[in-house]
Amino acid sequence: MLQMLSIRDFVIVDSLNIDFAAGFTVLTGETGAGKSILIDALSLAIGARGEGGITRAGSEKAEISASFDITNLASLKAWMQENEIPNDDNQFLCRRVIYADGRSRAFINGQPATIQQLRDAGEFLVDIYSQNAHHSLLKLSAQREIFDDYGGLSHLATQTALAYQHWQKLYHRRLEMEQNASKFSDELAEIRDKTRDLTQLGFSVDEWESLQQEHSRLSNGAALLAGCEQCRELLSEGDISAMRQMSLAQSKLQGLRDFDSSLDEALTSLDSAIIQLDDADRFLNRYLQRSELDPERLAEVELRIQLIHATSRKYRVRPEELEGLVSECQLRMAELESAQMDGELAKQEAAGKIAYEALAQKLSEGRHQFAPILSEKITSEMQRLSLAGGRFEVSLTPQTPAAVGLEQVEFMVAGHAGVGVRPLNKVASGGELSRISLAIRVVTAQQGIVPTMIFDEVDVGIGGGVAEVVGSLLKQLGNGRQVLVITHLPQVASQGVQHLKVKKMQRDHVTLSTIDSLDHAARVEEIARMLGGIEITETTRKHASEMLMQ
Repeated sequence: MLQMLSIRDFVIVDSLNIDFAAGFTVLTGETGAGKSILIDALSLAIGARGEGGITRAGSEKAEISASFDITNLASLKAWMQENEIPNDDNQFLCRRVIYADGRSRAFINGQPATIQQLRDAGEFLVDIYSQNAHHSLLKLSAQREIFDDYGGLSHLATQTALAYQHWQKLYHRRLEMEQNASKFSDELAEIRDKTRDLTQLGFSVDEWESLQQEHSRLSNGAALLAGCEQCRELLSEGDISAMRQMSLAQSKLQGLRDFDSSLDEALTSLDSAIIQLDDADRFLNRYLQRSELDPERLAEVELRIQLIHATSRKYRVRPEELEGLVSECQLRMAELESAQMDGELAKQEAAGKIAYEALAQKLSEGRHQFAPILSEKITSEMQRLSLAGGRFEVSLTPQTPAAVGLEQVEFMVAGHAGVGVRPLNKVASGGELSRISLAIRVVTAQQGIVPTMIFDEVDVGIGGGVAEVVGSLLKQLGNGRQVLVITHLPQVASQGVQHLKVKKMQRDHVTLSTIDSLDHAARVEEIARMLGGIEITETTRKHASEMLMQ
């Protein structure tokens, strides 16, 4: 769960540290106080895209850190191990630094990380539902994903999509082969000749490197022999060779050492140098004894190199690429030969179709199993949200086989008794849509594994007794996980276990936003403000106190 959020120089926040409790936390404040800043900051900490203008005026950078307890998140721990990120005492600390010029840096547990890694980790940690989240629910793709996730079918749905793509790839390949049989027959004949040509060449990259080295040695053989003879002359054979001169110096120093023993160091170095010179001279002597001019071998090497160059020009590749070209040709030849075999490609396509159908059928069975369960649960929640007689159904309409399965998933609703269900995107009332969306989110979230859920004013358009039910639903959700709700409703705020308040203040003519954790007395004042507006009376305070007591 989220334990702490630290914000520095972000929008209108100069410095802020917030500790979070388990269960149901509410965040309130006057309009324009900056309640969404907390959501924006946390979103950036877990990898959201940063936009310009988020650093506080006059600051070089904004810095956001979020600390999570991941004791029970085995999946995240496995991800951290795969990404070689240290797991320190079941703590996950993500940190984001965003500079005024738009540059950004990310860290996980003190180790540099990519923004994508923050985003991937964030999916294990936090689900954020904004006040406009119900708009995404209007899309069939979002409805299908929510439903499959609720039924634990997401992995099976992914496997089905991959199987469909594989089947379709085989189908289109078979179709292409049939439509272009003559063309592919000509290509096969051509590629067989090409493969035979390259195979007969017997080329390898290792041979090519060896040939080039040997050619360099043979073509410069005379220069090598003459040069090595000259080196021996300078080292040991000449009248004033290095060996003779150094031996004279050695003899002279040996005599002088009798007068000053400190010359031993110079004499030792000279002895070592003479030994090394002698080793070099012996090596050159052996090299000259085994080396000779070999014009015949040089001609053979040059002929081989010319053949390799001619082949590489013929097939328009560099010599180094000839070995890889052989593999490519053999693979393509096997592909074309397989296609020409009696129905082989059709058999592969049929096998791909069978594999897809098996997965799709299993997915379909799972969907039909969970559709009535989800329908019943959301219908039940709708009654509590003053949608008496309303109904929710997960419609599964058969369709031609597709990547998403054998049926189209669509959420259907009836806002009240006596009317038939219609697609969710046909619901006219904004208030109804908001309540239905909340029911969907609350029910489906109960099946999720993400430990922290944040609702950003999802209760917009709700009031009265319904608001109290909404608060009860969110509090119920908080019994099993950490739930943070930004709300403007006192009926919701009064049910929080922890209450945070956002407010604006002026400091040195600069507007700043702060967040305070409220005790009981402060909560009474805040809920009274939410009930009564600007003027708070004893009556509203009493009402607020009663709401908290309840």
